[in-house]
Amino acid sequence: MAKTLKVGVIGVGGISGTHFPGWTASPLAEMVAFSDIRPDVLKRVAKEQGVKKTYEKAEDLIADPDIDIIDICTPNMYHVPLTVAALEAGKHVICEKPLAPTPADIKKMIRARNKAKKLLMTAQHFRFDGRSEALKAQINAGTLGDIYHARAWWLRRCSAPVGPGFIYKKHSGGGPCIDIGVHVLDLSLFMMDFPKPVTVSGVTKDILAHKPGAFSPWGGIIPDDYDVEDFAAAFVRFENGATMSLEVSWMLHHKTPGDDIQMWLYGDEGGSNWPSNEILTTDNPLQQHYNTQLQNAGTHAPHAKECMVFAEAVANGGPSPVPAEQSLIVMSILDGLYKSARTGREVVLE
Repeated sequence: MAKTLKVGVIGVGGISGTHFPGWTASPLAEMVAFSDIRPDVLKRVAKEQGVKKTYEKAEDLIADPDIDIIDICTPNMYHVPLTVAALEAGKHVICEKPLAPTPADIKKMIRARNKAKKLLMTAQHFRFDGRSEALKAQINAGTLGDIYHARAWWLRRCSAPVGPGFIYKKHSGGGPCIDIGVHVLDLSLFMMDFPKPVTVSGVTKDILAHKPGAFSPWGGIIPDDYDVEDFAAAFVRFENGATMSLEVSWMLHHKTPGDDIQMWLYGDEGGSNWPSNEILTTDNPLQQHYNTQLQNAGTHAPHAKECMVFAEAVANGGPSPVPAEQSLIVMSILDGLYKSARTGREVVLE
């Protein structure tokens, strides 16, 4: 099938590099335009990717009548105005996570999407990892039964990203809570079929980032004006009686050779761990425990696959592979975590 959907990417110096292979591999889409506020980065990446149209101003790319899909890969605080403008211009939008820094912002994006009658997808790439797909298939088949508790964490030791787009609230809206926490939280909720959260109790800390001489292998000394958390944790209750614990950190004194990313799900028929993808079950009559190892079901890198499936959704008329309504639930929990941390009390969600 000939490629027909024209893609414009806004913000080409960071995470967008993981998106490019997906657009290139898709039989339905092709990248035709890039935008970035840094002229040197824009020129270099466009040349590398063979993209001829370049715009230093995002609004000029959005106004390009030839573009069907806009891929937003900017820091978090710029997602809302760019997404809304793109939707109002009649474009379909895939936007990097978190979709927006607050629930109110996501609601604004949903209203713009509904008015434009276009597709909006959050780039939650963990869902498109082959291990995730294999585990979700087993959960859908009832292997775990009813999931009543989840544990999710993403912990790093002394590895904060020190770029301005991450460590200053005016750009990011928060620290590891909405940078990496959003990934494991979204994946857990996805596996649990998005139960409705009712309360959140959370804490945030920024102790280690402000230690004298605090550093990161990702960029050296951490600036004194770092103003987001370096650790966050939460306990969530859901309307169906299920619960979840969440822990995230860029700086924790945690023994790991790199990133320790795990999700444990506990159901009345079995449990599971991701990313090891072991399923743990019990045969009570035989008094036996069984460990089953799932195989990776993926054929493409998850960042690439999320772009490919979005192109398919646009070509086929929907639905969105990661709808904004689900991202609204994710961000309601993280927003509740921040509010609970500020007040020192459990927060009741709307």
